[in-house]
Amino acid sequence: MTEAPRSLITIDNLSNGEINHLFEIAGEMAADIPGQYGIARGKIMASLFFEPSTRTRLSFETAMLRLGGSVITASDVNATSMAKGESIADMARVVGSYADIIVIRHPWEGAAKIVADYSGKPVINAGDGGHEHPTQTLCDLFTLKQERHTIRGLRIALWGDLKYGRTIHSLAYALARFGATIHFRPAPGLEIPEYVLRKLTTEYKGELKRREGLQTVEEGTLPLDAIYVTPRSPHQLAMMPDVSLEVELEKSVDALYVTRMQRERMKANGSGSYPIVDKKMLKAKEFEKTLVMHPLPRVNELAQEMDGDRRAGYFKQAAWGVPVRMALLTYLLGIKQPKITEEADSLYQHRDYPVYTGDSVKCPNAMCVTSQESEKYLAHEFSIIKMEPLILRCVYCEHEVRPPFIASSEWHEGRTDTKKYHDSNSHWIKEIKPENLIIFGNESEAKTRGFKPSHYTGKVEG
Repeated sequence: MTEAPRSLITIDNLSNGEINHLFEIAGEMAADIPGQYGIARGKIMASLFFEPSTRTRLSFETAMLRLGGSVITASDVNATSMAKGESIADMARVVGSYADIIVIRHPWEGAAKIVADYSGKPVINAGDGGHEHPTQTLCDLFTLKQERHTIRGLRIALWGDLKYGRTIHSLAYALARFGATIHFRPAPGLEIPEYVLRKLTTEYKGELKRREGLQTVEEGTLPLDAIYVTPRSPHQLAMMPDVSLEVELEKSVDALYVTRMQRERMKANGSGSYPIVDKKMLKAKEFEKTLVMHPLPRVNELAQEMDGDRRAGYFKQAAWGVPVRMALLTYLLGIKQPKITEEADSLYQHRDYPVYTGDSVKCPNAMCVTSQESEKYLAHEFSIIKMEPLILRCVYCEHEVRPPFIASSEWHEGRTDTKKYHDSNSHWIKEIKPENLIIFGNESEAKTRGFKPSHYTGKVEG
C-alpha cells in the first residue's frame, strides 16, 4: 500500500491556520473567477459520487473546470466494476492511476479513508454516509466569516436531524475549534450522537451542559438538548453553572443551521414532529438578527417564505461552494502553497490514542465500511480513547464500542492454565498495558483463542 498524500477526510485534517489560509485564497478567487482559469491546466479530478448530489458534485466539477483542469466521473455504482464485487481499495488504486486528485461521496462511513489509504493521490471526502462532510463545513465557516466577520463568540443553533446529518458532525467540531457556542436543538429521536459529544468533551477545551426535562416538543419549536460553550480566551476554560442555561437562551442566536430529516439513512421513514422553520417561528427576539443557514437540499423543514427574508443566507452559502472548493483543490494539488503562519488550535487537543487492531472485536455500525468490505484486506482498527471504562473508537466511522471481555498477551510463562479472560469492567483493566491488551466481543471468541474465564467473569470453568 502506497503512503497516501495529504487528503481531507475529516475536518480535523486541516488546522485552523490552514482553514484561514484557504479562506484567503477563496476570497481572492471569488473576486476574480475568470482570472483563475488555467492554473490547474493538465490536472485531472476524478469525481466519484455513489450517492445522489447536486450542489457538492456540480460545485466540485465547476471548480475544477474554472481552474482549467479536467474531470472524469462515475456516478452510479452499478455502472462500475464495484457492482461485480470489486473492492473499494482496488477501485482506488485504479482511479489513482488515472487522476491527480479524487473527490468521493459514498454511503459507507469510512469509504473515503479507504480511498485515501490506497489511491496514492489526494482524496477529498464529499460525504461518507452519516459520518462527516468536511467541505460543506468549509463552506459553512466561510459563510459565517463573510456574514459575521468572525466565528469566535458566535452562538450557533444546530436544528433538526442531528443524528444522521453528517454536515452537523463536521460543523460541530469546527465551531468548537473556532470558539463558538453551540446550541443543540434536535428533532425527537434525532439527537446528536454520543460519540460526537464525547469527542467534543475530550478533545476540545469547552464545556458541555445538558438540559434535562425538555423531551416534549412544543408546537412550532424544538427543544434545547444541550449547549456547548467554548472559552472566550485560549487559557480560560468555560465554566457555566446550570442556572446560566436559562440566561444563555435569552441571548440572541447569531446563526440558525437548519437540517432536513435524513430519511435515506433511517431504517424506518421516521416519525414524530419535525417543526418547520418559518417567519412565525423566527419572530422571537432571539432570532431577530439570526442568519438562517441550510446545507440544502431542503424538503419541508424550511418554508419558502424565508427565501425573501433578509436573514436568509442558504443560497449564498451554496454559491460560496465554488470558490471555496477551488481554493481547496489548488491547495491539495500543491498549486498554491504559500507559507502559512500556523495558528495554534488552542481550542483543540489532538490526542495520539493507542490503536487496537484485531478481528476479535468489530465495529457495531452496520454502515461502517468495515461491515461492508471484505475482511481479507481491511483490518478492524480502533483507537483506545478510554480504559476505565474501556471505550474504543472505530478509526473509519468513529462509532464507539464497549467490548465486554479482555485478556493480556503477557500471561504467565505461556501456561494454558493462566491464559484467562476477564470482564472488561474488572480491576484487570488497570493491570493490562494497552500494548498487551486483547479484546473479545463475546465469550465464544475468547474460548476459541484458548482462553478460559477467570473469577472476574462470573463463569469459572472447573
